[in-house]
Amino acid sequence: MTGEIIAIALGLVVGLSLGALGGGGSTLAVPILVFVAGLQAQDATTASLLVVGVDSGIGVISHFRNGNVRLGAGVAFGVAGIAGSRLGLLVNRSLDENVLLLAFSALIVFVAIRMYRSAQPSASDPDPAPANSTPHPDADDRPDPASGVAIKERVATTPKLDLSPAALAKLAGAATLVGVLTGLFGVGGGFAVVPALTLLLAFPAKEAIGTSLVVIAINAAIALTMRSGDIGFDWAVVAPFLATVTVGVVVGTRIAKDIDAGRLTRSFALMLGAVAIYTAASTLLTA
Repeated sequence: MTGEIIAIALGLVVGLSLGALGGGGSTLAVPILVFVAGLQAQDATTASLLVVGVDSGIGVISHFRNGNVRLGAGVAFGVAGIAGSRLGLLVNRSLDENVLLLAFSALIVFVAIRMYRSAQPSASDPDPAPANSTPHPDADDRPDPASGVAIKERVATTPKLDLSPAALAKLAGAATLVGVLTGLFGVGGGFAVVPALTLLLAFPAKEAIGTSLVVIAINAAIALTMRSGDIGFDWAVVAPFLATVTVGVVVGTRIAKDIDAGRLTRSFALMLGAVAIYTAASTLLTA
């Protein structure tokens, strides 16, 4: 019971990181639910889908009100990831729990590295604009709210729209990858969605971020529907955990403009690295 209470309290940490930093927090959900609350790995990834789905839905509402969501494109991208979600679920069901946790550790390391690098200031220009980009009038310093990675937005890129077969193939590949990650690990995969929307569909950064939340919410809903017959976790633990995460998201969003996002993102990325090491070490020691 003590572990379950601690896990519920740690939901605030997950939510605060999602709200204040915009990404990475959802990758903490699975380790917390496994090693603190005592859930099985497969059940923890399913519970994580609830966290990802609900909190991305909250983000969609906020971004939609600000005109930063292209709903049609988000729905199309999300639907394109259905096959990937199914594939990820099949792999999730077939993997040994220890193998799943080790693979998840590798994913956490990847997300941590991306977050840390995205928050690193440049020696010459803190946030230079790419050669083929133009400043976006609404650009600011908020990190990417899509679960998985923080992205600076001081200069929003608007590259030329590329609808070549190669670009469309990359877009389909990105949609499939996001679906696989969501179905397999219960994470949002925003680090794949946002670059795809900005580089391939020429979305301004804010619209890419807002639209990515639609994609994440759809993928999470699809993956949860596919797992509906396999939900076996304890709602007495997961429901309060989800509630505290949601509270953390709301609070984190309110304080986001008052914090040094770059420094906090780097610190959080280092913490993610430590969590990845702990997850891998604990899994290997108990295998």
